[in-house]
Amino acid sequence: MADKAPEMKATLGLTGLTMNAMALIAPGAFLWLTFAPQATEGATAPSMWIGIVFALLLCLATAVCYAEMAKLYPGTGSSYYFAEQSFLNHDSAWRYARISKFIVGWGSHLYYWIYPGVMVGVTGVICGYLVGTLWPNFMSASNPGPMFMMLIAIIFSFAVAYIAHRGVNGSTSVNIAINVIQISALLVFAVMAFSYRTTHPAGTPGWQFDSTSGDAYTYQFQTQKVTANGQTTDQIVRDANMVPKPLLDAAGKPVPFMVAYPEHDDKGVFLSHPSAGSVVGVHNFAWMFIQATVAILILVGFESVTSMGGEAKNAKRDVPIAVVTSLLVQGAFCYLIEYFAANYFLSSGYTMQNASGSSAPVGDMMVILGNAFFGQGGGRIFMLVEAATVVLALIGTTLSCMNTAARVTYAMGKDEEVPEHFGLLHSKNLTPHRAIWTLAIISAVIGCLSVSVLFGDAGALSDATIKALPQGFFSSFGYMSHDAMAALPNSLITVTLASNFGTFLLYALSCIICMVAFNKHPMYNPIKHTFIPLFGLVANLACMAFYLIGPFMNYGTKLEPFTALGIAAVWAIYGGIYFMSSSRKKGRTTLVGARGTRATA
Repeated sequence: MADKAPEMKATLGLTGLTMNAMALIAPGAFLWLTFAPQATEGATAPSMWIGIVFALLLCLATAVCYAEMAKLYPGTGSSYYFAEQSFLNHDSAWRYARISKFIVGWGSHLYYWIYPGVMVGVTGVICGYLVGTLWPNFMSASNPGPMFMMLIAIIFSFAVAYIAHRGVNGSTSVNIAINVIQISALLVFAVMAFSYRTTHPAGTPGWQFDSTSGDAYTYQFQTQKVTANGQTTDQIVRDANMVPKPLLDAAGKPVPFMVAYPEHDDKGVFLSHPSAGSVVGVHNFAWMFIQATVAILILVGFESVTSMGGEAKNAKRDVPIAVVTSLLVQGAFCYLIEYFAANYFLSSGYTMQNASGSSAPVGDMMVILGNAFFGQGGGRIFMLVEAATVVLALIGTTLSCMNTAARVTYAMGKDEEVPEHFGLLHSKNLTPHRAIWTLAIISAVIGCLSVSVLFGDAGALSDATIKALPQGFFSSFGYMSHDAMAALPNSLITVTLASNFGTFLLYALSCIICMVAFNKHPMYNPIKHTFIPLFGLVANLACMAFYLIGPFMNYGTKLEPFTALGIAAVWAIYGGIYFMSSSRKKGRTTLVGARGTRATA
């Protein structure tokens, strides 16, 4: 008698399910990760906070759809599984079960296979920032070396894959600890940022940040006129350690830096919010949509627990609760607080323009806050402590995403919609190990690509900045000239937008699936099963449309969203070719042949 194939075991309760989803949403990591690309979205930066609110409403609508479908169809595979079951169990749409689940499953991989690569890439950025802070003669904190960031991305990808390979129970224990630590650290930062702003009104002494030395100072910087290429600019005068020299008054004492909160500079470039009302204001509805297309990255992950139905003790009860609870705690509470605090903190001492030119603007803010609260030198220590929690959060979010992605691929492998070896479980750990290690390779490659042109397009570094970098293979190799980088898309934003487009696509399809699942169903509720999914569908489609519309309205840049759309188009075309070719080889039909059989039969 043949040995029975290993199956997943039900070991996760409500706490474990919720913590896995919360780890993927990870506010401690994403404030650090996403503030920089959101800041580089040109004129739209004033609408950063309201963009997150719109993305949150979109996600809440989609979360309700996932929660409702999880009540009907508990199992492994998330939207892929829901798509099959909702059509297969429908009176008139059952013939389309196979094609619908393949479209959803294939489309979801545009999100699930790229997203971990974004995470490992940003881990490289953060590690580069930390190394540059500790050893400025080896690495620039604001502009880390591409080769160093790529090395970290590769190591991190395989390290997280190893944890995922060992099993979901170990992953859950890690995620619980990480959630507690990162939320605590996040609230400390938010309180300090809000306190700094309220105790430093305009016209009072404050702190200003210097990106070259990576520190903050209470005095105005001494400058001198420098002419280069026919242009005269003010350049900061520095000592031998690259610390800016203070501007001295008539008595020979440093002139204190007086903080201000200018909204724009003389060219109309946004700098800071003059009031709390400005932080939460809409400013411009088109700007809100542009910010939402980036901000969606910070909120995705609530649906991850629906891929763990096969490992849940009480899937019908616990999975729906975990989906909504994880999003409300991390999104409606943590993110709205931290993004308000970070935006409210901006001033003449650290403007949105400073943020757009840094690899880790939140780290810069922490240096200022640490110095303000603990004295000169305390800023770096505070930043390093907070950064340690960010690295932990990145472990949690990457781990949770790999677990989710691997299980969706596993479900498709079991159905033979992708190569069958993806549908195998490890005999001892009971994890989809083939999918996990394949994803590790993919994540490492995408992570390297995401940091290859970190300062492309509008964020291109000046030739003088590139020349001033510490020279070496890990610190400067890979940086091109200003003109070359300006002609290329920002690699991190491009990869992020490609992942986000996959998210919008998956969430839009999931809203449609929910409406199909409950159409003429005894449990049908017009609010939960028509109005909310319809809002989610329209909101997702609107954000997808702004990839194409936004650049033509001069909101943001063109290179990144158009490149992301190109990636999505290639993936869709390849998916269609693969589906037709695979079906032909296996003698399978696109439509289900008989009612009551699985679409994979």
